[in-house]
Amino acid sequence: MCKKAWLIGCLIGLGSLQVTAQPLTTESYIQQYKDLAIAEMKRTGVPAAIKLAQAILESQSGKSSLAITANNHFGIKCKTEWTGGRTYKDDDEKGECFRVYASAEQSFIDHSDFLKNRPYYASLFTLDPMNMEAWAYGLKKAGYATSSTYPQSLLKVIKDYQLEKYNAEAVGKNYSPNSGSAILPAVIANKEVPAIDKYFDATPPSYSNNSSFPKGVFTINRSKVFYAAAGTILQDISVQFDILPEEIIAFNELPAIDKLNNPYLIFLEKKSKKGNKAFRIAQSGENWRDISQLEGIRLEQLLQYNQVHSPEFPIPVGQKIWLQPGTPNNVSSGTH
Repeated sequence: MCKKAWLIGCLIGLGSLQVTAQPLTTESYIQQYKDLAIAEMKRTGVPAAIKLAQAILESQSGKSSLAITANNHFGIKCKTEWTGGRTYKDDDEKGECFRVYASAEQSFIDHSDFLKNRPYYASLFTLDPMNMEAWAYGLKKAGYATSSTYPQSLLKVIKDYQLEKYNAEAVGKNYSPNSGSAILPAVIANKEVPAIDKYFDATPPSYSNNSSFPKGVFTINRSKVFYAAAGTILQDISVQFDILPEEIIAFNELPAIDKLNNPYLIFLEKKSKKGNKAFRIAQSGENWRDISQLEGIRLEQLLQYNQVHSPEFPIPVGQKIWLQPGTPNNVSSGTH
């Protein structure tokens, strides 16, 4: 119990604790990180408005558990190339791995590098950095999020908090609320993403004869899949199987594409994290993506089991490829 002589000090102390405990508002969150977002736009080309809007949504303006305990403001998962700290939480599946950063600043910087260096997002950097609609829908199309309303959510945050002014500041232009990218609800609801002219070019030798695969939908390693012919348009798959195009891209670890230039096994749900057998012997001409599809195992996990950091690393014929965790790693040269 406070004595009268220091009652005021106690109350001041309690007051300061209460102020410290107050969570960030979205406005204060923006003020805290806007300069960093501007600097990152200058460094990498990722629009400051997009970065701030993603951070607001993904981290709940800095109040999410990942932001608080791991300084992860963009919900970025570990992926095979990540060598830093890790934490695990339930997301799409139980116990998924997320990156841990020493500071929020590192999270903002890594988000830029993540988009800039992964082939899935290459098409974004051909867009006008001031066109927020193109970037918002481009992120969805590239598979950043599975929510069908992700672009609308980003654009609403950008509009509500006038985040485009930070794009203007980054490129040294004057900003007017009426000179932005005309984000209108009617336009958003009916927005169609422009076609992307970069198609995935991979024809596994074993795919060349479709007689080796069943007709229609079948399963590989307990996941639904079908053999798609060259020229198949992803939107047609989307309509036929009631699945979003971005989900098709995510499930099959494809870049942002509109159609297949070559025959390919297309999974209609997530592949398993491990194979239904311990290993596979590599055949002539196979690469890591081929094996990922043929065995129904996620590419990221396949590379991890074999200590390979890039799916472009060649596989010798007859090489034993591990499909499950806890097995010997035998492609050690792939770590360089």
